[in-house]
Amino acid sequence: MSSRPTAVIHRMVMPDHVCPYGLKALDLLKRKGFVVEDHWLQTRAETDDFKAERGVKTTPQVFIGGERIGGYDDLRRHFGQYVAQVGETSYRPVIAVFAMTGLMALAASQAAFGDPLTMRMGEWFIAFSMCVLAILKLQDIERFSAMFLSYDLLARRWVRYGYVYPFAEALAGVLMAAGVWSWLSAPVALFIGSIGAVSVFKAVYIDKRELKCACVGGSSNVPLGFVSLTENVMMVAMAIWMAVKW
Repeated sequence: MSSRPTAVIHRMVMPDHVCPYGLKALDLLKRKGFVVEDHWLQTRAETDDFKAERGVKTTPQVFIGGERIGGYDDLRRHFGQYVAQVGETSYRPVIAVFAMTGLMALAASQAAFGDPLTMRMGEWFIAFSMCVLAILKLQDIERFSAMFLSYDLLARRWVRYGYVYPFAEALAGVLMAAGVWSWLSAPVALFIGSIGAVSVFKAVYIDKRELKCACVGGSSNVPLGFVSLTENVMMVAMAIWMAVKW
């Protein structure tokens, strides 16, 4: 007879929909060593009847030792795992972007020069970061521009700048990555980076406002502050460096 603990899960498994959180909960239980009684809710009517009978609003529902634990987030809390709160600020998006662009720059330098640690790698890191950050902004430019308006000094005077900014950042990033047209990329990066740095510094360190940064798109929960300021300073430094090289 198995000495492993037993859990019961009720989750939606329909021909046109398999609940992803049900799969996550099932996987988590198995990784924790549970023998799982997996009950499928195979129609909408069956799902609605289950929720009405149990007095719950969502599925999946997990039971351990006869006690209802709840859904996937509740199960994670039961095991002492982290669960993000709605609207919680996080630096994870920025860390992910810079970690990935840093690795891309190292790989490009290795492929081009046989050495990952070159001066060109540093240039590519900033250029790739600008390109990726521009992509994130352009995914939903309306939400980005609305968040951007909350602190950018130029955008507050000329609203259309919030729409121009991601394209300008992308243009400068691509040209800097290619190492061409420094006469265009350097002034563009210097312009948007300088305005961004001044805007962030004023909003955070002078006005003491607690805002979210639009640097990784309008749906992010990254706090406006040191990271945002550093991003703009890096852009300015790259612009000056490219201008000197040119």
